Formats: sequence, C-alpha cells, structure tokens
Amino acid sequence: MICGFDEAGRGPLAGPVCAAAVILPNDFPVGVLRDSKKLSLKEREYAEKLIREKALWAIGWADHKEIDEINILQASLLAMKRAFESLILPENVESLTAIVDGLHIPNISIPCKALVKADDTIPEVMAASIIAKTARDREMERYAGLYPEYGYEKHKGYPTKEHRERIALYGPSPIQRKTFKMYKLQPTFFNI
Repeated sequence: MICGFDEAGRGPLAGPVCAAAVILPNDFPVGVLRDSKKLSLKEREYAEKLIREKALWAIGWADHKEIDEINILQASLLAMKRAFESLILPENVESLTAIVDGLHIPNISIPCKALVKADDTIPEVMAASIIAKTARDREMERYAGLYPEYGYEKHKGYPTKEHRERIALYGPSPIQRKTFKMYKLQPTFFNI
C-alpha cells in the first residue's frame, strides 16, 4: 500500500504551501489522474471529487510566516508531515510506504522515498497533487476576498507580471512571503 505526497505553492510570492497525503483504494479509477498541472480545471475538480469520496486523504499547511522562518523546502516538508499526521491510517499500516514527489522526504513514521516526477507516474502522488492544488487554489480565492486589490483569485500568489505590479502599487499584502527574492531586491517594500 502506498501513501502519496505532493505539495502546491512552492513558487508563489504570497500565501501558504499546502501538502496532501493520499492512499487510494484498489478499485480507484486511476484513469482520471494526472499531474494536477496537466489537468483542466474541470478535470481537476472531477478527479478531486472522486479522491475525496473514495480515498483516504488529508491536507497539511505551512503559512507564509513559517515559510519565511524555516524556508520553503522545510515548510513544504512540514506541511507533508502535518498531512500525514492528520491522515486516518488503515488497520494494516505496517504494509504502508510513502512516495513523495521531488528530492526530499518529510519526517514521518513510515518508510518513505522521494521520486522526481512521481506526480506524473504514481497514481497516489498524482492524487495528492490534485488535492493539494485544489485546496490551495481555494484558499487563495478566499484571500482574494480579503485583499481584492492583489488579484489572488487569478494568479494564486505566483510571481506573474500582474502580481508584481500590484505589489509595487500597493506594497506587500499581509500574506506576502518576505524572504523571497523579489523582496531582497526591493527591501523598501518592508521598511527594512
């Protein structure tokens, strides 16, 4: 049995990083799964609905402050650990192993290996990719309601031209990651 892990939100300039842990049942229709970035919004939402209904899954978060304190890699691994710790594990947990998309593994209590591009090849990791992305996108849409001037509903905090222009115009939002490179080049945004 495999527990797949992936995260969403490593590259943005704002907002949290979200990680998901997913264990799929043997009869899951894996044909609906792919890397979340390769699915249309409609396909992603359909796959998310099936995963939430049929699989064991959990989400973990690390917010922008934690990202600034411990760096994005460590925050991503922390979010994965939190997802795992929130997961309701099956009875035969001794047969469970984890696969993480990428190069690094979280500190969890089951055997775990990192695999580059696992979100494109391992169904459980594809499912985790979908759950993490849809959860983070919704969180950024919620932030768009709180801070409408930043356009988070469109770019989800990623460093698009529009996002950078809005930061230049309005200054940092309350959910900006202050340690990311853009801010090191422009410390006046933060009155440093």
